Amino acid sequence: MKKLTLLFCLMVHLGLTAQPAFQPLQPVDGPGGSDYRHLDVRFRDFAASPEGYWLFEPAMPTPDTAPVVVFLHGYGGYNPMIYGKWIRHLVRKGNIVIFPRYQQSLFKPSTKEFAALAAQGIRDALLRLQEEGEIVPVVDQLAIAAHSYGGVIAADLAISFQEKGIPQPKAMLLCSPGASYLKGGILDSYTDMPSDVDLLIVVSEKDHVVGDKFGKRLYREAAQVQRRNLLRQFRDKHGYPKMKADHNQSYCLDRAFDAGIRNYTSRRALRISTLDVVDYFGYWKLFDALLACTRSGEYCEFCFGDTAQQRDLGNWSDGQPVQKLEVTSPIPARQLDGQ
Repeated sequence: MKKLTLLFCLMVHLGLTAQPAFQPLQPVDGPGGSDYRHLDVRFRDFAASPEGYWLFEPAMPTPDTAPVVVFLHGYGGYNPMIYGKWIRHLVRKGNIVIFPRYQQSLFKPSTKEFAALAAQGIRDALLRLQEEGEIVPVVDQLAIAAHSYGGVIAADLAISFQEKGIPQPKAMLLCSPGASYLKGGILDSYTDMPSDVDLLIVVSEKDHVVGDKFGKRLYREAAQVQRRNLLRQFRDKHGYPKMKADHNQSYCLDRAFDAGIRNYTSRRALRISTLDVVDYFGYWKLFDALLACTRSGEYCEFCFGDTAQQRDLGNWSDGQPVQKLEVTSPIPARQLDGQ
């Protein structure tokens, strides 16, 4: 009987100690943190046609001015719900977000037209904001967050901004950028990328949609851009839920921003979207830091230079570090100050 009791206790102990580790929660402050300046988001729809856009503005309180972020969706992702939690995060931090539509459907218009349509949406949104005057948009340090095909469009806009009549993008985060077999929007060369843009390119270990070909090419050809980093995100199966590293890690649904569009992309997002460590310590942290670095010179060590702060994705609940980012950088960390 004593042996059975001892065996039972041992099994209980092993069961208790075998509990899975959990992912880290959103940090309280700093890049990616929950120290929000605004309680709410004003969401407006001007996206009936492909040159249209959705507009997101800080509310409660309403600021007099706000810097502008353009969010460029992936192919078929023309429903802001798909990236909604990230958009809400950016707006509650104090940014106006413009979300151009540039697609009428999965098949129209041509991918060659996407950049021009996105630019028209940006121009029209800025004009509306300026005419309304409720929140004056600050555009001298325009920033772009982009996913998948949106990264191809962002690279085009960064080079052709004068031709397309938009403010110069000064900060860009491209998440899993690429075009797969849709080559219409890819430029012949990216060697004309302005040298004063701050550029982060994030690719994923298991991206079987676009891979890392475009991201690596852009990093290589934009050699004159000193503040540019190529980052690679990896899977981590240590805890629960496991951390994935696929093409759509930037999906983070918010049904409050549902435009009612249901296509293959939005239905897939409804099935697979997650809000997790890759958002908080990955994309959100990197972009928050990039915005601060570009605008005020703060938090540069969180987004450039292959630093510990940049690579870090937090710790599992048992203290094990989450698999860190791998960084390719032309700038040693010690040279970040004053760049």
